Amino acid sequence: MRAALVVGFVAAGAMLLINESAHTQTASMLQSVRVSSELLRTVNSLLRELAMAESAQRGYVLTADTAYLAPYRRSKDEVQKYVRQLDGAVALDADMREEASDLTKAVAQKFGEMDLVIRLRGQNKTDAANFVVSTNVGLDEMQRTRALGAQLIESASEQVVDNRVEIFRLLNVTRFGLAAGILAALFAFVLYTQQTRQMQRNDEEYNRSLEAERDALESQVQERTSRLTELATHLQHAVEDERAHLARELHDELGALLTAAKLDVARLKSRLPGDSPELADRVKHLTETLNQGIALKRRIIEDLRPSSLSNLGLMASLEILLREFGERSHIEMESALEPVTLNDTSDLTIYRVVQESLTNIGKYAQAKRVTVTLKNYVYHVELSVTDDGIGFNPGLTPHASHGLVGMRHRIEACGGRLDVTSAPGQGTRITATIPRQQRKPQGELASAMDDMHMSSDSYTNDAQSRTTVAG
Repeated sequence: MRAALVVGFVAAGAMLLINESAHTQTASMLQSVRVSSELLRTVNSLLRELAMAESAQRGYVLTADTAYLAPYRRSKDEVQKYVRQLDGAVALDADMREEASDLTKAVAQKFGEMDLVIRLRGQNKTDAANFVVSTNVGLDEMQRTRALGAQLIESASEQVVDNRVEIFRLLNVTRFGLAAGILAALFAFVLYTQQTRQMQRNDEEYNRSLEAERDALESQVQERTSRLTELATHLQHAVEDERAHLARELHDELGALLTAAKLDVARLKSRLPGDSPELADRVKHLTETLNQGIALKRRIIEDLRPSSLSNLGLMASLEILLREFGERSHIEMESALEPVTLNDTSDLTIYRVVQESLTNIGKYAQAKRVTVTLKNYVYHVELSVTDDGIGFNPGLTPHASHGLVGMRHRIEACGGRLDVTSAPGQGTRITATIPRQQRKPQGELASAMDDMHMSSDSYTNDAQSRTTVAG
């Protein structure tokens, strides 16, 4: 493996160096060819414009028509532009720069001669202008300019040919270098393939051992997860059982003590002398304190284990819970509860989810309205608690995480799912979906509904009687 990598890296490095060197030289040659080609076009254009300027000058001398001066001046401007381009094109070549300088001087002398003839003809000095023309100075300057231009064109053409030859040489070098690199790469690939096959065989054996170990670990993880889930469910049931036990103890023991104390105060109140207002006020205050203790005891018992859930059913318990929460928190409550048929565990789960949701709303939501819905579907029951509070980010709010985890575990223990939808400033919506148990027959369901309504009426009458006694 190491030898194959060394051969591959050496081949790649050699190919990289050869290609980079050839690319640099080829780019330089192409730039030189471009400059030489531009030089050829510039010289040819210069000579063409010079010939047009000479033609316009001759026409003006012969006819004295100023219409010939416009093309003359245009050609002169074009020649000056090409002269500047010529200087830029030969700036990096000393030999061609000298030839271009000679051509530029010859062009300047030629325009000097033509400007003189035009100026004399414009001053109506026809004889002087004809004399200058007859001296053949202009012809000599034109021939010299053309000769210098041809010499510069020949030099540029030779440079183009030399550059092309060098480019083809570099292409051959690149081709042979690429072929050598490919052969070296093929050799390295063969070595790499052989060594890779051996490594693959070793890896397959190693992977088989890893898979066996992974399967064993996954089995352990699943077993421990199942045990932890069972333990959490057991702890949840134990907590509920302990709450029920504590609620019964408070109801039986503390309730008996408070009731006995209240009866003693009532008997004591009947024996008070009429001329002791201060003592009567003390007894009245004691009675109010006992009533508050009884109410506190009742509220604690209901929080620990709602008696209405066992006596009146889920719907009545939720209605009582919502009404009492609205009275304590001064939050507008809306509910749409449909009758559902679930087991006792699912009923308690729904009640606890609503209770925990209302607790969080009262502590953190700053809501003005809360909506609770309970819908009955064919195969599941859907609970929704929605508030218009400040909302929160469930992933970034520490104070809501434990309550949400507890609610989610309760729902999942019943085979359901809990979804929390919330955003800062947009309120919160908690949706719980719990699968239904096997539906009861319609007659049994109607009987259960009648029993629930009768229990609800008896609970209302009992509450009214307790209110009368407390008053």
